[in-house]
This record gives sequence, C-alpha cells and structure tokens, in this order.
Amino acid sequence: MNASQQNSIALLIDADNAPSGKIDFIISELASHGVVNIRRAYGNWKKPTLSGWEKVLHENSIQPMQSFDIVKGKNATDMALVIDAMDILYTKNVNTFSLVSSDCDFTPLIQRLRADGKEVFGFGGRKTPMPFIASCTRFLYLDEEPKAKQPSKAKEKPPEDLNNQKDLKGDTKLMNTLRSAVKAAEDEDGWARLGPVGSHISNIGPFDHRTYGFKKLSDLFEAIDLFEVDKQTNGNQTIVSVRLKKTAGKK
Repeated sequence: MNASQQNSIALLIDADNAPSGKIDFIISELASHGVVNIRRAYGNWKKPTLSGWEKVLHENSIQPMQSFDIVKGKNATDMALVIDAMDILYTKNVNTFSLVSSDCDFTPLIQRLRADGKEVFGFGGRKTPMPFIASCTRFLYLDEEPKAKQPSKAKEKPPEDLNNQKDLKGDTKLMNTLRSAVKAAEDEDGWARLGPVGSHISNIGPFDHRTYGFKKLSDLFEAIDLFEVDKQTNGNQTIVSVRLKKTAGKK
C-alpha cells in the first residue's frame, strides 16, 4: 500500500497541556494507524515553559503555530487549534485526527469531528476529564498510572496478580464493557473470537488494554477469572477465543 492509499492523520498538539517527552510514543503509536501528514503544535513559543517542545519540533517535522497571549493570563492557543482543525476537516483529505491535550474545552471539537465520520485519537494525562476521553475514538494516557498503595504486612502477602484481578473486577465500567463485547460476538457455545470482541469494544468507546497494563487484549481477559481464554494454533496463525465462565454468567 502506497502513501496515497494509507490512512491520512492530522496531529494537533496543545503544547501548553502536553508533555514533549512523550512525542516519540505518540508518533510511534500513530504510525501503526497511518501516515501523519499534518503535524502542528500550538502555543506561545516565547514562553520558557515550552522550551522542551522547541527541542523536538524539528526532529519530528512538527510545525510550530504561534499564538500570542492576547490578554495577560489568557492565550489564543485553543481557538487557533480549533480553527485549524475545522479548516483541515473541510479542505484536506484526512481520515483521522489526533489531539494531544488534557483540556476538556476541546470536547465539542472532538464530537464535531466524530459526527463527520472521522476517527479521533486522544493523548493526555490522567487528569484529563472524562467527557474529553469519552468523546475520542481511542484515548491513551501519557503519564504513568499512580502506584497502588502497598498492602499492609501480613503473615502471607497476597500475590500481585490477585490484587490486580481484584482491581480489574472492581472496575464496573470495564467489566460491563468486556461482558457486553463477548456477548455480542459469542457463538452457540458462548465462545467469541477475539477480533470481533476487540472491534465491538472499540465501537463502544475509547478503550485500550494498555491503559490497564496489558500488552494484549487476550492478556487482560486472562487476568480476570470470570473469563475463559482458548488459543488454537493453525499453521502460523493463533486463533484466540474468549467466553464468560458459566458460573460467572449466572445471577
């Protein structure tokens, strides 16, 4: 597939609300989805707080977009980014937008882009408000998850995977998402191929298994004892299926 046939991506960075140290991760992630043809970072580049971004702009072919502080304490960065995004929407052949920010003010923009059939990949910190995250096709965190409190010392320290499983099962939204996805793709025996399950999850909202610390979606299912995971090797291909344990499905 040549460049003209690949998914075209517009990367728009709110430099005031994004860490420059994560640019390699962002570019690498987007490269697996298409070609990042438009790369722009917005901010008042006279501010010393943006010096970190200045060092990586040219290395990654990112165009700096200057937005002066019109009034002290206020800047036009958000508005400039929104105007450019709408301009790209109407004048460029772009399939996917990537917005790097933790600012909830961009939520209406994301909703507008999604309404026009565009995918929107969001990148931001864990402080990012849920409306912003929920509006994206996919959202990835740029900072580490806060470390869980260490369990109090006891005669026998519970295994780490048991603690993790308890946290996962206690996440009501996660469990409802996984259950509904398996149910939607299951066959007569309750087994669902992982591919359709993953597609259904993506259609529900901005879910990514790496948010929970797992490299693969199958690893996430395997970490929860409410599900069974089956792996069948067919030549060089491994077919993964998942289903709810029968005891787990009973009320």
